[in-house]
Amino acid sequence: MTRILYKSLLILFATLSQIIAQNGSLAEELSRAFQEVAKNVTDSVVSIQALVKRGASQRSPFSDPFFDQFRRFFGDDFPDLFPRFPGDSFEPALGTGVVVSDDGIIITNDHVVGKADTIKVTFSDGKEETATRVGSDPRSDIAVLRVKRKNLKPLKLGDSDELKVGEWVIAVGNPFGLANTITAGIVSAKGRSIMGGNQYEDFIQTDAAINPGNSGGPLVNLRSEVVGINTAIFSRTGGYMGIGFAIPINMVKNVKNQILQKGKVIRSWMGVSIQKLTPDLAKSFGFEGTKGALVGQVQENTPAERAGVQVGDIIIEVDGVQIIDTNHLRNLISSKEPGTVVEVKVFRKGTTRTLKVKLAELPENLDESPAQDQADEETLSKIGLTAKDLTLELARQLKTKRTAGAVVTQVRPGSVAQLAGFVPQDIITEADGLPITGVKSLQSVLTKERLSKGIRFIVENRGVTRFIFLRMDE
Repeated sequence: MTRILYKSLLILFATLSQIIAQNGSLAEELSRAFQEVAKNVTDSVVSIQALVKRGASQRSPFSDPFFDQFRRFFGDDFPDLFPRFPGDSFEPALGTGVVVSDDGIIITNDHVVGKADTIKVTFSDGKEETATRVGSDPRSDIAVLRVKRKNLKPLKLGDSDELKVGEWVIAVGNPFGLANTITAGIVSAKGRSIMGGNQYEDFIQTDAAINPGNSGGPLVNLRSEVVGINTAIFSRTGGYMGIGFAIPINMVKNVKNQILQKGKVIRSWMGVSIQKLTPDLAKSFGFEGTKGALVGQVQENTPAERAGVQVGDIIIEVDGVQIIDTNHLRNLISSKEPGTVVEVKVFRKGTTRTLKVKLAELPENLDESPAQDQADEETLSKIGLTAKDLTLELARQLKTKRTAGAVVTQVRPGSVAQLAGFVPQDIITEADGLPITGVKSLQSVLTKERLSKGIRFIVENRGVTRFIFLRMDE
């Protein structure tokens, strides 16, 4: 019995030793892979200093427009780490870029170079050159630069569609001005949208450390291929908190090629305003699931209107591709050539139908915020809103053609109205199919019975209409 136990222990110790040796070998292989990537990418990553004339004040040389661009995402408690100091006529901003061709083409973020008067590029050998802007695309946050220096070492652009969640990636850049810094992590998620609005987003989320100054630098895989351009972080302190975002390189390649070939980025559109399909909204339309995009508005004289798309349609497929969400639909449509005819399957009033939409070129849109109204308000305490009747003067300020409705002037934090999605300057025009002509008609709809079942509102804000579903148990 003792001999059997002794032999078993020997076998166990031998097995453990083998496992430890194998794990040590794997760790060494991974370490060597990181070292190889660092060696391959260093000469292709540059530091970018964008200089903007400011007159009387300047930020520290370590400032990055990264902060202002994403302050709305970070939150109001995001600190100003780099106080201004007087004395110079330029305000510099630091970022990163990646060489993508041997004849001097460099990719970075649009928010890094912004409206810079002078763009300085510093290479890994310490040499500095002035870059010219070939073109920018604010909607995707990509800028293309050119330097006169030739025989550069470009990085290979990979295929971000093949990138897998859990895959190792390395972020390269100049955080806080510390040149040629590399950090490693994994792909945490794909297909993220963080800013909304007019942006075209399909972010790669990673836990590789990204900090101010990393903006515009490459996110690479273990084959030293660029799979993304580092763009943003989620932070409450101004520094790394484990969540960073990169623009997929396939989107970057499309933007780069169009800028180099056409001088600008041309996108297609249908002419609809779309919104997220929440479980409550889906249920109110009799639709199962939340995959799809809800049409909140159809603009006049657009491809969508001509094809018969209607407010309240849920777009579920385009050319046989199932639509996941609004971001997926926006990116899918924008990637097609203007003039392309696409088959759009929509869910409407319990049935599906297919419409043929001939896409048009996306026009340049202005996004101006209407003036705030500070007049007396009547509180709709039940749901946490303050509203007032839409007057001709308010309509002029809000730049709407509407002549009747209830204007939201305040939303109480933490209220059911805020949780449902109401924001100040929403014009409530309809509730459960009933027209809202003012505050009194709105109050008449907010009955205990309706609130317990849930009310579907139609609101307009800055010329865009959308649906809101609100339920409150009393």
